[in-house]
Amino acid sequence: MSSEFHERVESSFRAIALRAGEVIMDVYARPDFQTRSKADDSPVTEADEAADRLIRTELARCLPDIPVVTEELSESHAIMADRFIIVDPLDGTKEFVRRRGDFTVNIALVEHGVPVRGVVYAPAKGRLFYTRADGHSVEETGPFDIQPGALTPITVSTPDNAALRIVASKSHRDAATEAYIARYSMAENKAAGSSLKFCLVATGEADFYPRLGRTMEWDTAAGHAIVLGAGGKVLRFDDHSPLTYGKPGYENPFFLVLSQGVALR
Repeated sequence: MSSEFHERVESSFRAIALRAGEVIMDVYARPDFQTRSKADDSPVTEADEAADRLIRTELARCLPDIPVVTEELSESHAIMADRFIIVDPLDGTKEFVRRRGDFTVNIALVEHGVPVRGVVYAPAKGRLFYTRADGHSVEETGPFDIQPGALTPITVSTPDNAALRIVASKSHRDAATEAYIARYSMAENKAAGSSLKFCLVATGEADFYPRLGRTMEWDTAAGHAIVLGAGGKVLRFDDHSPLTYGKPGYENPFFLVLSQGVALR
């Protein structure tokens, strides 16, 4: 696609994520808000649903020719396309409900199985990451306005395999994850929520993020794009091949997010 198209994707994703973040934080600021359980017992709040409506409306206006798959619209899960946008309007709902701040807005463009552009916005943390039209990833420094502020190119670390900095899920750590992490020599083992774990690898704040648990493509695509744009890798856990998108049901296998020098075990 043309550079003009990718510039439109960059500006649209950024603006839409910021607006969705405002909607989410309006709900977050209330003393209480509506929460219900979905069929899989995962929570969904009025913030998820309001942000989803806004994102779908704005994507239809800005990028009308690209199909949109979104977590909150089950009909969209039947879409199969070579190019599509995939959305998690509020990734880390458990963190949102617990008011821990580790939640994000995720929007990504997938082409031929690869997430090529993405935005991850953590409104409670004031952190905004996205891939630019040229495919390189940046973090923008707030306060955020209509025009982008200062942009810092981000790149994955050069890891020390004798002292790895590993990040894992805050809400989904289990014995299998801990046993796998224990194979490695660690300098740091920290927890984070939502797709922020991808972004910590992309910025070089962590070297490695293993995920031995169920995730869906809307959970990971935006962060995956940002890691790729920062020079990192996202691999399947089973055979270490690249994680791909557009799979039937949009469910991921276990996966590994890492900088280039991590020696897998």
